[in-house]
Amino acid sequence: MAGLYLITPDTADTPRLVAQVTAALSGGGVGVLQYRNKSTDAALRLTQARALRQLTLASGTRLVINDDVALAQAVAADGVHLGREDGELAAARAQLGVDAWLGASCYADLNLARRAVAAGASYVAFGAMYPSATKPLAPVAPLSVLAAARALGVPVVAIGGITPATAATAVAAGADWLAVIGAVFEAADPAAAVQAFLRQMAAMD
Repeated sequence: MAGLYLITPDTADTPRLVAQVTAALSGGGVGVLQYRNKSTDAALRLTQARALRQLTLASGTRLVINDDVALAQAVAADGVHLGREDGELAAARAQLGVDAWLGASCYADLNLARRAVAAGASYVAFGAMYPSATKPLAPVAPLSVLAAARALGVPVVAIGGITPATAATAVAAGADWLAVIGAVFEAADPAAAVQAFLRQMAAMD
C-alpha cells in the first residue's frame, strides 16, 4: 500500500499545531510528517519541531524538516526535505549522515530528480499534481512523471492538491507516497481525514 506523508501547515499557534498533528497521527498509518513553517522565527520553529519530534517518536512516524538542516540536527529528526533553492543534497547528506532520509522537490523535472538521486536523495517528490491551495501558482505536473520516476529506484512522492478523491489516481499513476497538507489539516476532523486517505490507498492493493 502507498504511504501517507503529512506536511504541517504554517502557523504560529503551537498548541493548535500539536493538537492537529496529535489527532492526525492518532489513527496510525501516517508514515512521514514533514515540519514546514515559512512564516515564523527560528526560536518558534525550534519549539514546534521539538514538540513534533516527541509526537513522531511516540507514533513511530518519520519526522522530516523542510529546508533546514541545522533544525533537523537540533531536534534529531529523521531527515530533511530540500527544494530547488534550499541547499545542496550532497552537503545535507554529509552533514546528517548515511541514515538520514533526504527528500528533494523535483516539480515535473525528471532530470532534476536524476541529479537529486545521484546527490544522495532518499526520495523524490513531484507536483503540484493537482491545483493546490497551498501553492496556487505552482504549475501542475503530469501524472505520467510519477511512472517515469519509478525507474530511478527511490520512492516517488506525489504532492499538491491531493484529496481522498484523487488519492487512488495518484497511486495508480505510480506514487509510493501521497503528500498532503490541506485535505488533512484543514479538515474538521484530521483523524477522520487520515482514515479516508488510508481507505482509498488500501483499495488499490
